[in-house]
Amino acid sequence: MRAGNRLKHWSVRLLFAFYMYALLKIILFKFGRVDVAFLWEQLLRTVTYPEYIVARLQAGNLVPLKEIARALDALTVHSLTNLFGNIAIFVPFGMFLNVLAKAGKLTLAGTLWRSLAVSFGLESAQVLFSLGTFDVDDLILNSVGGMLGFVAYRLGSWLTTPASAVPGAPRAVVLAKKF
Repeated sequence: MRAGNRLKHWSVRLLFAFYMYALLKIILFKFGRVDVAFLWEQLLRTVTYPEYIVARLQAGNLVPLKEIARALDALTVHSLTNLFGNIAIFVPFGMFLNVLAKAGKLTLAGTLWRSLAVSFGLESAQVLFSLGTFDVDDLILNSVGGMLGFVAYRLGSWLTTPASAVPGAPRAVVLAKKF
């Protein structure tokens, strides 16, 4: 690997690490300070008293589309910020997956599953550390955001790739191969 490519490779990985830290900070800590001692105390409390997990799950939303429908019905600044924020925060995730994946190896379905897995991990961590409640609609919205990031990256890549890069192929075929 050439020195320029190596620097680009590590720069992208470093940016992805910063993005993941920001994602944790926003979703788990609501922009607050990351306090490992506090997390440890919360984890010990949850392990000692498992009923906290049950209470957090009961307080959460396990009905798909319930909170999304409520947000669209209410149309308040808070509800729309929550709705679109949950999508927007995962758009970079879908883009980073494209950049970090081997050329052409990532699919839209692969992005969906990875976005869903990370979102599930974050929602579960909120319950485990008593930092929030589990909301199945967040899983849906985060996954949509990851897929939008995937599509935006592929579309941008397609728009910046000259048609001559794939000899004899019309642009529509080149785009289809990217998805």
